[in-house]
Amino acid sequence: MVSPTGVLEWMTANGDVLIRQGIEHLSIALTALGIGVLLWVPIGIAIRNNDTAARLFLGTSGIILTIPSLALLPLLIPIFGIGNEPAIVALILYSSLPIIRNTFIGIVGVDDATTEAGRGLGLTDRQLLVRIQLPMAIPVIMAGIRQAAVLLVAITTVTAYFGAGGLGSSIFAGIRIANGDQVVGATIVISLLAIGLDTALGGVSKLLARKGGTNA
Repeated sequence: MVSPTGVLEWMTANGDVLIRQGIEHLSIALTALGIGVLLWVPIGIAIRNNDTAARLFLGTSGIILTIPSLALLPLLIPIFGIGNEPAIVALILYSSLPIIRNTFIGIVGVDDATTEAGRGLGLTDRQLLVRIQLPMAIPVIMAGIRQAAVLLVAITTVTAYFGAGGLGSSIFAGIRIANGDQVVGATIVISLLAIGLDTALGGVSKLLARKGGTNA
């Protein structure tokens, strides 16, 4: 039976393990998020004027997101082996929908009058993108990155079942020995990581929006 006292006692007694696993957990999620941003933001930008490409990428990324992690990870293990590599690849794939979608929506959602005003000033398509569309789309793009970050922190838990590190190891160990306090304690830390990462990215979003002259 799980009790608040038992959970707190377990977390206190295993603080060093939780810190080590928390660092591993965050490292895996942030690595995948960073690579995902480098991959998917440019794609979201590239498809802004191509409806066919937009449907293709958004549809494909939507399908990927519906694949359970317990089904996707075993498909990647024969290619990348057991450990962090297949976990990171899977997480990168899972991050595609929120990042591509929000980048695309953020750019195409820029007010037409603003875009036309830029064209009236003689700006090229590239200059419009860099000087007007991207700065105005920053809050929407960052919202997608924040969604992806929280999603990846959650899914990283499952990757521990396939040999990756992180707090999922404590959760699966707790399930094996029927220790509810351990399961809940590790889950609390995962939730705190997700909240902390989302808050940090929210601060980054406000900073970027301020520099871009928009409101986050």
